[in-house]
Amino acid sequence: MRDEGLLMKEPLPEEERDEATLRPRHMDDFVGQTELKERLAILIEAARQRGESVDHVLFSGPPGLGKTSLAGILAVEMGAHFQATSGPALERPGDLAAVITNLEKGDVLFIDEIHRLPRQVEEVLYPAMEDFQLDIVVGKGPAARSIRLELPPFTLVGATTRVGRVAPPLRDRFGYVARLDYYNSADLARIVVRSAEILSVPVTTDGADAVSYRSRGTPRIANRLLRRVRDYATVRADGVVDEQTALEALRVFEVDDAGLDKVDRAILEAIIGKFGGGPVGLSTLAIAVGEEPETVEDAYEPYLLQEGFIQRTPRGRVATARAYEHLDVPKPEPGGQPTLL
Repeated sequence: MRDEGLLMKEPLPEEERDEATLRPRHMDDFVGQTELKERLAILIEAARQRGESVDHVLFSGPPGLGKTSLAGILAVEMGAHFQATSGPALERPGDLAAVITNLEKGDVLFIDEIHRLPRQVEEVLYPAMEDFQLDIVVGKGPAARSIRLELPPFTLVGATTRVGRVAPPLRDRFGYVARLDYYNSADLARIVVRSAEILSVPVTTDGADAVSYRSRGTPRIANRLLRRVRDYATVRADGVVDEQTALEALRVFEVDDAGLDKVDRAILEAIIGKFGGGPVGLSTLAIAVGEEPETVEDAYEPYLLQEGFIQRTPRGRVATARAYEHLDVPKPEPGGQPTLL
């Protein structure tokens, strides 16, 4: 051990070190989102006492915050089978029918990116959610007829990064709509320690803090950075993730002190250096950094906005004083042009 903050457990069997094992499987293992967990625990316990399925739940929030994990935990806590799919995968009503008719009483059906369900699939889903019935059209033209199938009670858990794009009739059929928020550094440090234990990575408290501070409030990013720091520690250090090793590793992998990566900085540099600090439209900005507009809007903008590096205005994206300071670029006088150093 290097210091009193060293935290590790006995190595786990090789087959348990797969990335999937980093997902918490029980509510007690899920770190953060305290108020949301309390509400879910009430829903689960109430359903158990009544001998019913949990009401349909919709999780919203940025990617990587644990929506899929919570859906799996809900199934485990209810002792139910968990079946997962996604909105883009259900292209036709028949695709949904094939999935939903295989459900048994109490099962949990998880649909990721539910805002991307085609309209015709949504319409089939409405009676399935409300009345546990499925209407299937057999045949075509004048010979077509509708068959109504009875479904066992089940729980639909939807996840979306854009709750505003979920059709109101669909959103209203969920009994509980919850938003997941970004995590604070203390919770992320606990997640890093937990993941390090599962991966059999020796980590100090300072090392876990160094990773958590640069994880953009997102557990998925924290776990990804931990794996890269682990690789660096294995090759360039003694295998222990302490503060110095973590900082050196993150520098090598182009993650700076504010948690910004290469693309984040490219966005700020484009706004400041190419577009005079803004405003600049999303499509133009995406072309300038070589990314898709949806990728910039969903994966990078939320953190840049939250941390005050950019602002969104009716005319486009604008760099803030913090962005100039972070890039060590003097903010120009009105009408002037900034120069990247």
